[in-house]
Amino acid sequence: MAKFRPAQEFIPVKEIRDGVLILKDGSMRLVVMVSTMNFALKSQDEQLAIIQAFQNFLNSLDFSIQVLIQSRRLDIRPYIALLEGREKEQVGDLMRIQVREYIEFVKGFTESTNIMAKSFYVVIPYERISFKKEGSFAGKIAAGTSAGSRAGGTGSSDVDFFEENRMQLEQRLGIVESGISGMGLRIAALGTEEVIELLYHTLNPGEQEKPLQVAQ
Repeated sequence: MAKFRPAQEFIPVKEIRDGVLILKDGSMRLVVMVSTMNFALKSQDEQLAIIQAFQNFLNSLDFSIQVLIQSRRLDIRPYIALLEGREKEQVGDLMRIQVREYIEFVKGFTESTNIMAKSFYVVIPYERISFKKEGSFAGKIAAGTSAGSRAGGTGSSDVDFFEENRMQLEQRLGIVESGISGMGLRIAALGTEEVIELLYHTLNPGEQEKPLQVAQ
């Protein structure tokens, strides 16, 4: 008989602390949302300048990044509810009829056409370089230091370790922000709740929800 394993075993995330993803292998990830632009409406010179800025940004990186594009079907229910509230506020019959006709138009159009909302993210990684190897002299020293830390409390605590690595992530965030701003775009780092929401919708693609909104 097959033994079922919990879904959590297949998710590489150990915990989320202060908006930072801590993976099971000890590495960390910071997720930022990137604003959008209508590239097609730019002039040819502007397009070339943006492409050149993007190329310079990629060449300036000494670490890898992941670009995530998430498409979801736009949830218009809040917008319809807003229009229905406006319909009730109308005093004249003509305006009420026009609002009702517009509501029916929006409903019919969205039912016949899949209107997708796209969100763009950049995932910034950080993996602490470790010289610890089993059986090596450096590994024995590292193991002894770790044991001394647990016994005497003289080593770095878990909080200090997290803060040290987060500082490295924030330095990389500054590099990414500088490069992306050169293309006329803005970024915003996701908080803990926003990262959880992003993971939930990534693992549950059937959910019809509005795109994630991040406070600027």
